[in-house]
Amino acid sequence: MFSLLWTALIGLIVGSLAKLIIPGKEPGGIWITMLLGIAGAFVGTWLGRVIGHYQPGEYAGFFMSLIGALILLSIYHFFKRRQASGGS
Repeated sequence: MFSLLWTALIGLIVGSLAKLIIPGKEPGGIWITMLLGIAGAFVGTWLGRVIGHYQPGEYAGFFMSLIGALILLSIYHFFKRRQASGGS
C-alpha cells in the first residue's frame, strides 16, 4: 500500500515538473498529471533498458522518469498541434 502511495507522489511531482518545463494547455488536473508522471517512469525505464542503462529488474530513477514524461508530453503536443492545423 505504501509503495502505491509513493509511486503516486513521485508521479505527481514528475508530471508537474514536465508540465512546467513544456508549457501549454494540457488536459486534466491532478489525476492526469499523476498518470503522466507514472507513465513517464515506464517510458524512462523502457528507454533506459534500450540504451543499456538499466538491467532487467531495475526501474527508472527520477531523472529518467522526467525524461519519459517530457517525451509523452511532447508527443501529446505534437498531435494536438497537428490536429489543430488541419491534419496533414
